[in-house]
Amino acid sequence: MKIRYFMLHAYGVGGTIRTVANQANAMAAAGHDVELVSLVRRRERPHVRLDPRIPIVTLVDQRGGRRPDPLGRRAWRRVRGKVVPRGEFASAYFTERVERAAMDYVAALRDGVLVTTRPALNLIAARRAPRGVVTVAQEHMNLSAYPGTIRKQIARHYGRLDAITVLTRTNRREYERLLPGAPIVQIPNAVHRAVQDPSRQVNPVVVAAGRLTAQKGFDLLIEAFARVVADHPEWRLRIFGTGARKAELDGLVRRLELGEHVTLPGRTGRLDEELTNASVYALSSRFEGLPMVMIEAMAHALPVVAFDCPTGPGDVLTDGVDGVLVLPRDVNALADALVRVISDRDLRVRMGGAAAETARAYAPDQVMPLWEDLFAELAHGERVTGTFWHGR
Repeated sequence: MKIRYFMLHAYGVGGTIRTVANQANAMAAAGHDVELVSLVRRRERPHVRLDPRIPIVTLVDQRGGRRPDPLGRRAWRRVRGKVVPRGEFASAYFTERVERAAMDYVAALRDGVLVTTRPALNLIAARRAPRGVVTVAQEHMNLSAYPGTIRKQIARHYGRLDAITVLTRTNRREYERLLPGAPIVQIPNAVHRAVQDPSRQVNPVVVAAGRLTAQKGFDLLIEAFARVVADHPEWRLRIFGTGARKAELDGLVRRLELGEHVTLPGRTGRLDEELTNASVYALSSRFEGLPMVMIEAMAHALPVVAFDCPTGPGDVLTDGVDGVLVLPRDVNALADALVRVISDRDLRVRMGGAAAETARAYAPDQVMPLWEDLFAELAHGERVTGTFWHGR
């Protein structure tokens, strides 16, 4: 089977890129003819590990300082509302040249499975893919996180797709309400490895990881941790990741005089080791899709303290069993939950063991066959309905 994964920037970093690469690797290992298509390219080498049998096809090369169009903002205004609406989180990428490259590529396909991986590309596939191409749109973010401009276009065009895949039960219900009768399929992302070296719960370290953006709420976590160290000064918070909010978060750490307690080391290639050496994982996001780093932390037998934000944490965690859920954006509640878990090693060990058990449901050998089954059914002309996932 020919399977093409169409991404915005396959050479970038982030959870979606990692999970799509994991899927592509699994399909190649299963014997399928897999291709990764990158709409733009701004780096020399991909950050993710790819099976050597998988080629990367680039549509618009933007290395060396080249940018999408000399027209810049005027080019965006000329295409606004045609296919990629304003409000798409990556709308700045979609100048006239870039959007045209994506539409021309999709329209020229004649067969195989085309997997698109964000709303802009999903909309292009819905509007431009020929009949002989099986279209599978992946949604990696919850519907309620999108502005009205995006939801309106989703409601108008997604019904033309052969399948719309979502990550969580909550998100599936959101899409079913918006698109009654559409083929909505729930398949979660898989962790890269479900059995990891477990935490021994001996180091006073809380770990968090993700892009340093407003979405991840690390400002709220740092504020909460200021309360934690007032009672537990031996504990440390390590936040891994890079992003536009780095300077702002560093300033917050200085302002709260947490320099000895909170560090932002940047990106790490040793996150598994950092998780093994920690004792708690904290998730402070304002919204999520399916928080994969959280599930990877659970595979290391780490209890999780998280905001019950839309969506993801509450679809994975059972409050009081493998983690603690608190009201979204409630800094005091987050601090209290961290103190509760930090203060009780027996609780951490018990919750960590349950977390490791929960994470096993997201193992590649549990999730990847669901994708292969979906593609096979669609390729044989079958219309799919409902969910392939039997977890939470």
